[in-house]
Amino acid sequence: MLRPISKLGVSKLLLLAAAGATLAGCSAVTRIEEIGDPPVMATVADPASPINAPAPNVPLPPPPVPTRAANSLWGSGARSFFHDPRASRPGDIITVNITVADNAKLNNTTSRSRANSDNANLTNFFGLEAPLAASTGADPSSLVKMGSDLSNVGSGSVDRSEAINLTLAALVTQVLPNGNMVIGGHQQVRVNNELRDLQVSGIVRTEDITAANTVDLSQIAEARISYGGRGTVSDLQQPRYGSQLFDILMPW
Repeated sequence: MLRPISKLGVSKLLLLAAAGATLAGCSAVTRIEEIGDPPVMATVADPASPINAPAPNVPLPPPPVPTRAANSLWGSGARSFFHDPRASRPGDIITVNITVADNAKLNNTTSRSRANSDNANLTNFFGLEAPLAASTGADPSSLVKMGSDLSNVGSGSVDRSEAINLTLAALVTQVLPNGNMVIGGHQQVRVNNELRDLQVSGIVRTEDITAANTVDLSQIAEARISYGGRGTVSDLQQPRYGSQLFDILMPW
């Protein structure tokens, strides 16, 4: 016969449920809230936001104010007579060409073996071998006979090939005192219930920017490229939370 659940029992159940929800983390709660809905796309970032343009460690000089003398087409401090269409100030847009072709193939084989054998006898020992055998019951011709065999064979191989060809428009978020520019770009594409997310950031030189206002990945210092996705397909490719926790805690 089942007993009715008391108020104390209900409180314990609610406490356990709350503890389980806390352990699951905000990510799991967010995923539960998004069940049945497509992935939410991030809003367009503000180039002037302090998050996108962090303050440098050294003070920056004030930007020069272009001035032009009377009856002159030449502006003071200008580097050329014609306007340069390339990105040079915070908020300007620059096109980043991302081309990654990575191939790695490694093979490693290890083989190790060892055999030990130890034998000892006492057939002649000043005539004392007979009394020793009578008192201990040991066979003087075979006192110690030990052996051990060890064999270990290991092999491993890595065959990896990656190819990425993307084009992304990024924003200039900061101009360093030496003229180098910090850029950052974020692009999201949603197809059905699958969201592809591409992020790029780094530091570029003005000299490396082409006349078409583009720069290659190989010319970006401190480059950070993130290309991933969220959605139904990506979720199926990931092991369940319980499996991941088991793999972390399992010592063997």
